[in-house]
Order: sequence, then C-alpha cells, then structure tokens
Amino acid sequence: MKGEFHAPSLEHEFFPGHVNGDLWFNEFANGAFALDRLMLIRILMIVLVSAFFFFAMRKPKLIPSGVQNFAELALDFVRIHIAEDILGKKEGRRFLPLIAAIFFAVLAVNAPTVIPGLNISPSARFGFPVVLALIAYVTFIYAGVKRYGLGKYIKSSLIIPGLPPFLYLLVVPIEFVSTFILRPATLAIRLMANMLAGHLILVMLFSGTNFLFWQMNGWTLLSAGTLLFAIAFSLFELMVIFLQAYIFALLAAVYIELSLHADEH
Repeated sequence: MKGEFHAPSLEHEFFPGHVNGDLWFNEFANGAFALDRLMLIRILMIVLVSAFFFFAMRKPKLIPSGVQNFAELALDFVRIHIAEDILGKKEGRRFLPLIAAIFFAVLAVNAPTVIPGLNISPSARFGFPVVLALIAYVTFIYAGVKRYGLGKYIKSSLIIPGLPPFLYLLVVPIEFVSTFILRPATLAIRLMANMLAGHLILVMLFSGTNFLFWQMNGWTLLSAGTLLFAIAFSLFELMVIFLQAYIFALLAAVYIELSLHADEH
C-alpha cells in the first residue's frame, strides 16, 4: 500500500496570524475585525445554537411538541439542576438567562472537537473561556454589591468573624486572592485545559493511526488498535463536552450564591 503521512500541526490553529493567509478580513479596518478558523467556528456554533432556540420558541405552544419540547427539556435541565438547585427558585429564575446562556454557549463551542470537518474545540484557546469567566465574575460581584452595598460586600467576603485579630493579616489576603482572582482564573483555565488536552489526545491517536497505516509496513495492523482507541476517546469527549459546560455553569451559579450570602461567610 502506498500513501503519505502528514505530521499534525497546531501552529495555525492556536497561534494564527503568521501570514495574511491565515486570517479572513485581515485587510479591513487594519485587521481590527480579522478572523481565523477558530473564531469563525465560534461564531458558527453560537449562531447555530441561537437559531435553534429562536426556531424552537418562535411560536411557543402551551403543550409543547417536537423541537419546542426538546428545547424546553434542555432549558428545564439548566433551570432545575443548576440554577434552582444552587440558588433556589426565586434567585434561580432571576439568574437563569445568564446561567443558561453560559451553559449552552460552552456546550456549543465545545462540540466541534468531535464534529468531522471542524475537528477542534474553540474553547481550547484562552479567549473564549476568559470572556465567559469575566461575565460570571462581573455577575457575582454585581449580585453581592446590589444586595449589601460595595463596602459591606467586600468586608463580608474577606473577613471571617470570630478570628483572633492577628490572623486577619494572613486570612484577608488569602480570601481576597481566592474570591476575586482565583475564581475567574480557575473557571477559564479549567475549561481551556480540559478541551485542549482532549484535542491533543485525539490528534495523537488519529495521527498515530495515519502513521502506522501508511508508513510502518509490518506495524500496519496496529493502526486498527489506535483507531479503536481514537473512536473510544471521541465518545469519551462527548461526555467531557457536556461535563465542562455543566461544571462552568454550575460554578458560576455557586459563585453567585456565595455573593448573595456573603454575610454568612
């Protein structure tokens, strides 16, 4: 059998812009609106998920069926198992639009990692996770400041009642870093790292299959094993795609809840 092995490269996916050909609209407005393939996939997936809910809910019926029924089941999952489970019914409904938007945005943008032809998760590059983490960050601070006022919210978030005074020199900086720096940072890093790791493993498995099949002659039969591992890991990635969306939305709800009850620290 004759064939050619192409070594995988992530350079143009995660570090675009080396040459003008990597980007679309690079000449418009001095490149202010330039888009690479990952950005185009992000836009595509957000448009698709938005179009789905628009189509499903454009003429809602009292007794849902078909696409509307599926959309309502998806929204009810977020409402019951994330928003209301963490925040209670009143606050859960209040913050449901944001939590649902985060959940379905992450779910949609994670999905291309196993979609043939796209084969990459745009969440694996830092920009998208950072934007969502900042939205969650602003929201939980807003929730706490609106309930307590800025001064009381910060005091309640940083000061643990009943500690000996000298311990506050240690505890206050730790609480500040934990609450106002690590929360958004870990949200973004967790999503990016998990999706990037999964993408790299899939790249190695499918590239190994390609290499063994075309170039290793007597080792060609091993390509069947790496192919089976690649398919199995693709199925595992389906779970990871959902799980990362669930964890991101869940933690956003948890942080909002902690801000709403900062005085019970």
